[in-house]
Amino acid sequence: MSSSDFRYTLDPPKFHLPGPTARLISESITFEISGRVAAVRGDSIELEGITAPIGAICEINPNSPDRRLVKVIGFQGVRPIVAPMETMGQIAAGDKVRLLSRSINLRAGASLCGRVIDAFGRPIDNRPLPDDLTLVDTTRQPPESLDRPPIDTALQTGVRAIDTMLTCGNGQRLGIFAGSGVGKSTLLGMLARGSSADRIVICMVGERGREVQEFIQRCLGKEGLQRSVVVVATSDRPAAQRIAATWTATAIAESFRDEGKNVLLLVDSVTRLAMAQRELGLAAGEPPTTRGYPPSVFNLLPQVVERAGRTNHGSITAFYTVLVEGDDNNEPIADTLRGLLDGHIVLSRDLAAQAHWPPIDVLQSLSRLQPHLVPADTMKTVNSARAHLSTYQKNADLISIGAYRTGSDPNVDAAIAMRDPMKLFLSQDASEIAPMEQSLTALEALIRRPTPPVVAPPQ
Repeated sequence: MSSSDFRYTLDPPKFHLPGPTARLISESITFEISGRVAAVRGDSIELEGITAPIGAICEINPNSPDRRLVKVIGFQGVRPIVAPMETMGQIAAGDKVRLLSRSINLRAGASLCGRVIDAFGRPIDNRPLPDDLTLVDTTRQPPESLDRPPIDTALQTGVRAIDTMLTCGNGQRLGIFAGSGVGKSTLLGMLARGSSADRIVICMVGERGREVQEFIQRCLGKEGLQRSVVVVATSDRPAAQRIAATWTATAIAESFRDEGKNVLLLVDSVTRLAMAQRELGLAAGEPPTTRGYPPSVFNLLPQVVERAGRTNHGSITAFYTVLVEGDDNNEPIADTLRGLLDGHIVLSRDLAAQAHWPPIDVLQSLSRLQPHLVPADTMKTVNSARAHLSTYQKNADLISIGAYRTGSDPNVDAAIAMRDPMKLFLSQDASEIAPMEQSLTALEALIRRPTPPVVAPPQ
């Protein structure tokens, strides 16, 4: 890996000479900031003889075939502490270190769709990158709050349960909360294939290497890949690289948004991103707090989600998956993200055990913007459907043991009658794409149909 792959430039010194003279002199000055390795402690490396800001990218052994990239994550006195961004080879005290840049720059553009790249923007699908890509910075600031127009246009996801009961809009940010093996990746594939977005960016952080190819071929498919950019940093990659993959995917989505496109950003998963930041924070000397997460983790999460959203140019609709520990939806990362996002979708292991796919627990899920995205009549229909599901759930134990007597409560009778039709309506094969208008029409017809007559129990 060489510094030319990144096209880095260092900030030249400032001169106060008049006119074009200052520009010519400043542009002609080239220099190198370098130091050496002082110590290695676990997953962190201490440098000396060099100064660099937090987040800067350096290169160890820049003149040898075994050169590797590292990132500044803290300081020990005046000495920078760096974390490897690539698998480290042999490192010895005194090895030369060179400052490359204060951030990662990569190339992006429309012709990047259909490609699979790593956290540095390098292709990993054995094909060269196109020549018409433009340079983008991965460390952009989020849009200002007053530069964000209201979200008022619904986005079709192709998933009936989401489009009808949890309608989301262009520029909305939602979380998908689930335990391991419940169906997050399958749902992401359904979103990628059925979404009405112009561009799709998928970030796979900390996934098993086997799952990458499987997701691309089985969940995403050729049709989904054609309009998608897939950014991959598997679980064996260093923590700094896994974090960089999230910024890379977000920067690519931002470049599409600046072109006026409606972009769908899928990040799987934020929990593994938080775990990677936990590694860096502890290596930098931060104190562990809740469940061992240092404060920098809870500072990182809002920075990630705030870069998505709608602007005056386009929109980024983002779905962030959260791998909840022990199916506990109140664990620290899940609880923090619920407060940062515009809605959450909870996948239930009980529904998955019943072969109900996708296993979306509608009653535990919420889209905060749905009332602003659908007509009032449609919202009444959705609330009626929720009421039926809630009523059945409250009386499920009595119904299952036969303790409920038909005719005792009209609301419970209606909920029982709607139970199977609603379950069938909310189920969907992973390969099926349900148009949003058809889904809403079907739900209205289901709710408005006459309730079957109540059969009195035998005396």
